Amino acid sequence: MDEPQDPVAYAVDGAVATITMRTPSLGRAAKQMLLAAVTEAAGDDGIRAVVLTGTGRFFTAGQDLREHADALRAPGSFDTITEHYNPLVTTLATMPKPVLAAINGTCAGAGLSLALACDLRIAALEARFTTAFTGIGLTPDSGLSASLSRAVGIARASELIMLAAPFTAEEALNWGIVGRVVPAGDLATTAQEMAAGLAAGPTLAYATAKRAIRQAWSAPWPDLLTAEADDQAALGATADHRGAVDAFLGKRRPEFTGRE
Repeated sequence: MDEPQDPVAYAVDGAVATITMRTPSLGRAAKQMLLAAVTEAAGDDGIRAVVLTGTGRFFTAGQDLREHADALRAPGSFDTITEHYNPLVTTLATMPKPVLAAINGTCAGAGLSLALACDLRIAALEARFTTAFTGIGLTPDSGLSASLSRAVGIARASELIMLAAPFTAEEALNWGIVGRVVPAGDLATTAQEMAAGLAAGPTLAYATAKRAIRQAWSAPWPDLLTAEADDQAALGATADHRGAVDAFLGKRRPEFTGRE
């Protein structure tokens, strides 16, 4: 008899960490392991890019509703939002390195929240999406109301959330939810190639740009301009920037180390 596999796998290839969700939905063990994996990748200075993906027909359908139904009979049935989902999306969105979601299949509910917390998203042509929450009488969690509105605009986000209708990978591409769509057989290779390219890139600049993009939705315009200027000055003093300028002038390809 085969040994049961862990619901989340963590693998490192060079400077790229790949986190794979291996169950269709997220029960307690899967959420704990996923949070541990994301936290490990965030805190490891040797990891310069992260890929988040799923297996088979599912990226993830979000919360395990059987577990949720059981939890409704006890106090604290929604504690998982603050205990698991909020830390997950926060860590994905704020870790100082790029995170790529490789969406291989069904991406629903909190699964869509996780994908939108990543910096870049590619999807298999066969992937399907839905917000799901209102279909079971709930409002979105894990930041989806904000992240989806920022991705597609308030009008379309309202339709996708309130109607909770499924949509295709091509629609997700047209609406700006994903950046590219590839055949299913090419997804893993494309994701790893993109992640390797990011890992070899200017990670200090990526981290600063990532923070600036997130802040751009809330910071007043003068504060944004000031922050950008300060960030440019700080990055301008790094070895990465100096080396890249020298490489450009010398007609060489720059090498980025992440050193200040």
